[in-house]
Amino acid sequence: MENFQGYSSALGKMQSPRTKRSVKASASVRHSTCQPKTSAEIISEARTSLRILKTQRPFTPKDDQRKLFGLTSSRTEEIRPPSSFSLHARSFEGSESRPLSVARLSPLDHKPKIATCKDEQPPIPKPPLDPIEIKRVSSARARLFKVTSQGNLLPDKTSHPEEIIKKLNSDGSLSNKNTSYDADKSATSQLNTNISAIWSTKCEGEEMMPDRITEQTSSLSSPNSLESEFVKQDVGLSNSPGSTENIKEPNRSELKSGSRPHEEESEEEILYWNMKIQPILDELKPLSSGNSVEHLCQTCYRLHYTLQEGNMLGKMCKRRALLLKTLYKLVDLGSDKLSIELAKLILALKVSGKNLLNVSKLMFKVSRSENNDALFQNDEILDYLLEVFRFADPLSNIDAFLYFMGTIKFLTGNVILLKDLLNKGLVESLVQLMKEINDANRTSDTYFCSSGHLLVQVTATLRNLAELPQSRSRFLGTGALSELCVIMEQHINDKDICLNVARIFSKLSAYNDFCLVLSECFSCYQLFLTILHRHQRKQDLIVRVVFILGNMTAKNNDAREELYKQENSVETLLTLFQIYHELNIKRKLTPPLTQSEKGMTESKSQKPSEVEDVLIKLIRVIANLSINSEVGSALSGNWTCVELLIKVLESNKVEECEELMMNAAATINNLSYYQVKKSAIRTRQLHIAELMMKLLLCNSMDAILEGARVFGNLSRSKEIRDFIVQKNVDKFMITLLDAKHQDVCFAACGVLINLTVDKSKRPILKQDGGIKKLIDCLRDFGLTDWQLASLVCKTLWNYSEKITIAALCFGEEETGELLELLSAYLDEGIALDLETNGSDEQLVEQHKVCWESEFVPVARQLLQRIQRHHSHLEPLPFSPAQN
Repeated sequence: MENFQGYSSALGKMQSPRTKRSVKASASVRHSTCQPKTSAEIISEARTSLRILKTQRPFTPKDDQRKLFGLTSSRTEEIRPPSSFSLHARSFEGSESRPLSVARLSPLDHKPKIATCKDEQPPIPKPPLDPIEIKRVSSARARLFKVTSQGNLLPDKTSHPEEIIKKLNSDGSLSNKNTSYDADKSATSQLNTNISAIWSTKCEGEEMMPDRITEQTSSLSSPNSLESEFVKQDVGLSNSPGSTENIKEPNRSELKSGSRPHEEESEEEILYWNMKIQPILDELKPLSSGNSVEHLCQTCYRLHYTLQEGNMLGKMCKRRALLLKTLYKLVDLGSDKLSIELAKLILALKVSGKNLLNVSKLMFKVSRSENNDALFQNDEILDYLLEVFRFADPLSNIDAFLYFMGTIKFLTGNVILLKDLLNKGLVESLVQLMKEINDANRTSDTYFCSSGHLLVQVTATLRNLAELPQSRSRFLGTGALSELCVIMEQHINDKDICLNVARIFSKLSAYNDFCLVLSECFSCYQLFLTILHRHQRKQDLIVRVVFILGNMTAKNNDAREELYKQENSVETLLTLFQIYHELNIKRKLTPPLTQSEKGMTESKSQKPSEVEDVLIKLIRVIANLSINSEVGSALSGNWTCVELLIKVLESNKVEECEELMMNAAATINNLSYYQVKKSAIRTRQLHIAELMMKLLLCNSMDAILEGARVFGNLSRSKEIRDFIVQKNVDKFMITLLDAKHQDVCFAACGVLINLTVDKSKRPILKQDGGIKKLIDCLRDFGLTDWQLASLVCKTLWNYSEKITIAALCFGEEETGELLELLSAYLDEGIALDLETNGSDEQLVEQHKVCWESEFVPVARQLLQRIQRHHSHLEPLPFSPAQN
């Protein structure tokens, strides 16, 4: 038989009681109790000596503080938008922007000449003013100063009321269709309208409020006339040359909302407003009427319903500015519940510009408290939140989107809201948002910095969504992976964005279908390597990237080849290996803990440190890469790689970090599989064997198993076989046959079969009771693990090469038991009966193939050899000379 050089990855455990029952009886018992799990797992996965490694996802502590940027953010307070701010009614604008007008202003006949140094002339003296005129101008300036001090600027040109009236009388396009007022009142209303238009220029983003206009013009018009004309002015009916706003093309919100700002109210709309809307607005006066917050919330709800019934949501309402002004005043009450009702109404009216920013801040403030999550659960506010993605342009309203996304990010921390947002299409909306930002950043750097702040919120929200298993199909079906890779590539120096994307991928890469899609995105390999190179000291980012690479290379050979052939891929991984190994050594050189500190440390569950966690997942990538024959052969001859693995085994203890030691041993096991001429493993095999003794002598069965596997590969060398006998490792392997663990027995058999290659070492099996224990393994595990049964038969075949009498070779009792077991196991009925109850046809077929190809050939040869040399020996007569 050839030397043993293979055994499987860790599979399910199974313990079977030793019994002297018949084989068929034993089979029926095991089938009923253990077969549904253990047998299927063993048969479905063939044992090889090259094993993939598994590890836990990096742990991320929950951030209890709800902020735009967490405590670990790389952004300084000077460059990042604030999470705390003051918000009042005066922060909002009375009207938003001038509406679209098809009229075009005619060019000026006179083009003013800009004075230069050459054109300067002595000033022309002016005649002194009349004292009466001076007094009149002073009074006007005093009134003007009172107005401008409240947030309005002086217009460039003033007009006398008489001139305005004449102009309005001659302009039929601006005449009011409502003829219920007499001519004087109509003219006065038009006068008020134009005065309002003239004096409504903005000062620092705010316009003069209607009540201030009323104070200036109360002697000229009635309140109802003023209100009507102000509404027309607020929605932009005025086309006064004195306006400081520029004519602009229709924006995204105006096109999508079906706005009709240039149209005047119909009689039906006026009647609906006076009968339905105005009475509700009169109730929204908390300071005068003393309404409670609860009553105001109910009133806002009725107002919302009434506007919807009258088709006045969006920008359909002519008196929208007056409506918004009333709502803005309620912000100062500071009630979170009322703020949600106000935000829902304001969003339903599809505000834009500064008002969109302020309503986003309003919801952001409410969502910062987890206690307010219930306010978002019991309302339609989520629908209006997501509607913003459809009617507002993110690049034109990037600050507003920042706080909207901050709000959504907070809400996705709540499991109930997280599921609701997923079902409402949040993933699809965010993917479209990312695409728009990525496309803009490809062509221009205008929004690069501000979009980076926004993308932090977007990727953090997607990170929360990735927690839900049902979100995986949405990530795969929307093209989210490619957009996230583009974001990471464009913002590769932004640690916050890269970390969020890495956290998304680390969560989703736990699934094979995601790893398959990601592995087919060939640009991601070099992208991940670039991140590892640029952010070498950022542990939280590095540990997640190597975790993703470990998942990608676990079961995909194409991913192993693609990663390996990237430029400087191995050098990058080994450089990180060196850096974090040195950091781990420095960490261990810190002063020792006191007895009380040691007691507190031991009482906690032992978890690897942050540095050790990087090493664990980095070594896992190397182990998974080495499964590929080309990569594994190259790495087995890489001295830097092998020396680093040896240093890890030298500088650590199993009791301190078991997973790190096991991963290093498993990687050496994979590399030791390849028999290359310049193998660094083979050169250092004796030292490696000594290090494996640390694993064999610990109290962890998993670590013992890894050490036994390494000895299984190394024992192909005679030098190592001599070491095994010298250090009594052979006796330890025979003892492991009693472990009642299939994989442990399999690994021990692997070492014993290699020992039987040397004829001088074969008697060890019988001297230490190895024959008896091998037969027990065959009986206990043979029916459910044909690979282990085959390995036991191979070991017994090597041992019995020079057999003359079976009873003398194996023992009388052992020989009889072998004949019974082998005869029964070679019965095809046993192999077929085991998997027919509750197993699918594929597993039954795999079980049968394993039985036929691996067990039957060697078992039949061993049975024939034993039968050929079997005889019943008579007891020898007693002779005194024998004493």
